[in-house]
Amino acid sequence: MSTIERLHKIKYMIQVRKCVPRQDFLNELEISPATFKRDLEYLRDRMNASIIYDRSDGGYRFEKPNAGEKIELPGLWFSEKEATALALMQHLLSSQDKGGLIGPHIEPLMSIIDGILGQSAATSKELRKRIKVFGMASRKSSIENFEEIGSALLKRERLHITYYSKGTNQTTEREISPQRLIHYRDNWYLDAYCHLRNELRSFAVDGVKTAALTNKKADDISEKELHENFAESYGIFSGKATQRAKLRFSPERARWVSGEQWHGQQTGKFDDKGFYILEFDYNQDPELVMDILKHGSEVEVLAPVSLRSKVVNELKKAISKY
Repeated sequence: MSTIERLHKIKYMIQVRKCVPRQDFLNELEISPATFKRDLEYLRDRMNASIIYDRSDGGYRFEKPNAGEKIELPGLWFSEKEATALALMQHLLSSQDKGGLIGPHIEPLMSIIDGILGQSAATSKELRKRIKVFGMASRKSSIENFEEIGSALLKRERLHITYYSKGTNQTTEREISPQRLIHYRDNWYLDAYCHLRNELRSFAVDGVKTAALTNKKADDISEKELHENFAESYGIFSGKATQRAKLRFSPERARWVSGEQWHGQQTGKFDDKGFYILEFDYNQDPELVMDILKHGSEVEVLAPVSLRSKVVNELKKAISKY
């Protein structure tokens, strides 16, 4: 354990327990009395920590309540609440990170957080045990390719990728200018300008089979153009919106759907019979059709006619299987 880690630990032990016997410091930090004395002097002299020895309680404490919160030490510094929030964030992130894309990179930080929370009633292990996140459709991605993509985004360089499209069942090689990473429905996607197709595309990261930096400067697309191309459409599909969907949900299903966000620019209202009318713009409809079918008889497509027909045809195909 480094000196900085020891100083952090001494501060947290006093913050959490209020009064700590000297022997507890020696045992848990695995240090000699002389080292503890030096650390204590450093905290008092350099960090202005008002740590005193309380003879009546038989241990060290801060002279004033909450004094420990005002001490600033070198390096990363978190209060117990901040450390708890970080532990929760890491656990939620790791639950979504099924491919192990991010976890290995933040693991060293979590060992420090575990040490900070080690003496608290809300230990990080207890927090992780009490929170469960289930990903229903996550797909595993390559750690190496994810790192290359992340590097290209930060360096603003083009990538040469080998990409497999599940939709067309084809593998192509192309050069792209990465714009941003998107975590959507338990999977990672890369919004990028494709120099093969000469247009903005969204690539599933698990479809990127190889990725290599090209040392060429990436083309930067404005936020306005990215918004028009991706945010106006429905789901992960790109392109400017060309149609407007109008859906009517039953009063029972409306209890859930009225609180959901299907589209960033959606509008919704209840009619006089308790049905929920949801409207939004879209371009391509494969994902939209699937989401509508999930609700079965509890939803009706009011417009456009083309979308209504597609849903009807899919329902007929499904019935024919039984």
